[in-house]
Amino acid sequence: MENALTILGSSSALPTSQRFSSAQVLQMLERFFLIDCGEGTQIQLRRANISFSKIQAIFISHLHGDHYLGIFGVLSSFTLLGRKTPLRIFAPKGFQKIVQFQLEFLVSELTFPIYFIDLPNEPFALVYSDKKVDIYAFKLHHRIDTWGFYFKEKPKDYTVLKEAIELYKLTIPQILTAKRGEDIEIDNTHVIKNNLIAIPPLAPKSYVYISDTLFYASISQYFQNVTLLYHEATFSHNLLDRAKETYHSTALQAADFAQMCNAKQLLIGHFSARYKSVIELEKEAQTIFPNTKAVQDLETYYF
Repeated sequence: MENALTILGSSSALPTSQRFSSAQVLQMLERFFLIDCGEGTQIQLRRANISFSKIQAIFISHLHGDHYLGIFGVLSSFTLLGRKTPLRIFAPKGFQKIVQFQLEFLVSELTFPIYFIDLPNEPFALVYSDKKVDIYAFKLHHRIDTWGFYFKEKPKDYTVLKEAIELYKLTIPQILTAKRGEDIEIDNTHVIKNNLIAIPPLAPKSYVYISDTLFYASISQYFQNVTLLYHEATFSHNLLDRAKETYHSTALQAADFAQMCNAKQLLIGHFSARYKSVIELEKEAQTIFPNTKAVQDLETYYF
């Protein structure tokens, strides 16, 4: 099954008639994660036909309103729909207090438990792990504390060939060894190379979300060969001074970063409302990184 990223909002601080504030849903190995939650996110979830009940966790990059004000409507809708399953919210310290204060006025009681996890102060840290996926948070360079998120599939097992199992009469422990990609020793006399008995898995896929930030080249070391990269591109490069003043990036800088990461594909978003069309931003990035797309709200990108 392909992984999928659905853009719910791709405008910067000021939403437009065509673009909502920052929000997106990542589907990875049957897990659904909501990344940022700008105003109107619940409307966009409906329009994208994404089931509210499937959202397992929410990740908030920073506490500017265009990245979290939609959370109250989303949580209220979860309750109105009778959600029972727990929800994890990964967010900057202090977000729990903001949410709980507002919910006192919005709903009498939630129908599901929320677990708030404060994002760590380390430059790069694992914040979630299960059998199939690891998720890391990393610090960015914005006007307030801001994080990005790195979603990565865990390596899959090798596929042991049925005929090899029969030919060499492999035991369960030997099969498990082969599934890890290791060679097999038979009767302490000879070794069977793994490539003769197993097929290697596809390389793990990964997704990086880079929210509001000044161009931050040094963190590219963490994301080498990332499958899909989303990088904010609030301005075109002729407004570099404005980007620096507001602690944002340009489309050209996003492309530079993608090249540094050896990314497979770059998506750019978080566009300033000044741009009626973002084609110029897309073309600017493509001069450095050809496989660039300027995202559109409600578009889904598979990887």
